[in-house]
This record gives sequence, structure tokens and C-alpha cells, in this order.
Amino acid sequence: MKLVKNLLMLACAFASFATASAMAADATTLRYGLEAQYPPFESKGSNGELQGFDIDIGNAVCKTANLKCSWVETSFDGLIPALQGRKFDAINSAMNATEKRRQAIDFTNVIYRVPTQLIARKDSGLLPTPESLKGKRVGVLQASIQETYAKEHWENAGVAVVPYQDQNQVYADLVAGRLDATLVLAPAGQTGFLSRPDGKDYAFVGQPVRDDKILGSGIAFGVRKGDTALRNQLNAAIAKVQADGTVKTLAQKYFGNIDVSVK
Repeated sequence: MKLVKNLLMLACAFASFATASAMAADATTLRYGLEAQYPPFESKGSNGELQGFDIDIGNAVCKTANLKCSWVETSFDGLIPALQGRKFDAINSAMNATEKRRQAIDFTNVIYRVPTQLIARKDSGLLPTPESLKGKRVGVLQASIQETYAKEHWENAGVAVVPYQDQNQVYADLVAGRLDATLVLAPAGQTGFLSRPDGKDYAFVGQPVRDDKILGSGIAFGVRKGDTALRNQLNAAIAKVQADGTVKTLAQKYFGNIDVSVK
């Protein structure tokens, strides 16, 4: 009986040691969660490798923080639940830090900020106002701040706001005539659609929309509530890649003259 007890104690001790070792190993790896369907922020190249502004920013932050990056893909609307479920450690997917999202998760300091604009046919005469869009169909990425904005400002005025899980499908339906416009982050709309052959008859229409409560203070990494140590570690690395010009250089590479600085 004593031998069995000792063996059980030894097994428990070994399990505890293995768990602690695994935790120690995990502390050197940062698992990012993202949806790889939103160029130029994050997408997959022809070789299947992840690419884009957020990918480069994430790698730069990992290098500065002496961490190894890994990436976990999921749909955009599933990112926050997956983060809460510990499927990964931080959201890095062009997610704006908004008041609503802050109720569910924490955010690092803002890394960059980009405008949100409406895309429609060049000859449509449409503007990003409820009066202009009344009776029209506007496609948005599901669970995005663009969906929230469109529903809050336009839906009650008779605008049909149509959410999609994939922004590329929004563009396809826009070209096919099933939608009249789409509301997107400007760099994503430029690279993912307007700069491509199927977007030649389309353009940004009107000025960028503004609502800081809904659209947020800028794009940051999302972390679990109470994960203060990781947030502080990431904030220190973010400050360095902002100060040394890395963010600005990468923004020029992917966005051209679009100003992404945090004011």
C-alpha cells in the first residue's frame, strides 16, 4: 500500500514538472490569432505562406520581445471567443480597439490607425450618408466595426446592411450587382479590390466616416482580460517598433501615402 502511495506521489510530481516545463516553453512563444482573408493586412500568398502588414508587424514585435511567433487562423467573428478559450494568446488581425470590444477583452496600446471608407461604382453618385444609401445594399465584414457602424448609422434609414464572413465574397457580390457598396478599412479596399482588374470601375466615394465610439481609437493587439504581464511585454515592444520607424516603413510598403500614425 505504501509503495502504491509513493508511486502515485511520484506520478503527480512528474505531471506537475511536465506541466511547469510546458508552461516555461510556451512562455517563449507568442500565438497570434488572425483571419487571413484581409489583404494587405493579412492574407496568404500563392505559396500558402501568411503575408501582409499585420504579419510583418507581428514578427517585428516578436523579434523585439525575444519571442517566437506562431499563427492560428479562424474567422474574424470567432477571434474574440477563441482568444477567451485560450486557442491563442493575442489577436493580430486589423482589429480596432473599441468600447464594445473592451468589455470582452483587453487591448495593447494602439499600433496604428487607418480610415474607414465606402466603395461603390465610380458613376454611382453614392455617398456614405443615410440619405444617399437609402434603399441600397451595403456589404460589410461580419463582426467588424464597419458592420456596427453601418447598422447604427444607416440601417434605420432604410439601408440594407449585409454581413459576410469573407470580405472577398463582398467584392464578388459587388461586381455581380448583388450589392451597391461596401464599407471597409481604406488600405484593405485599395489593395484587396480597387487595385485589381475587377475593381477598375469602382472607387472610394465621399470622405472617411467617423465615429470614435464605434470605430475605435486605432488598431491594437487583443489580449485576454487580466493578462497584464503579456500586455505590458507587448506594449514595450510596440513602443520600440514605433520609435525606430518600423511601423512607418512597413505602412509605406503596404499602404503607400495613407497616414497610419497614432495621433
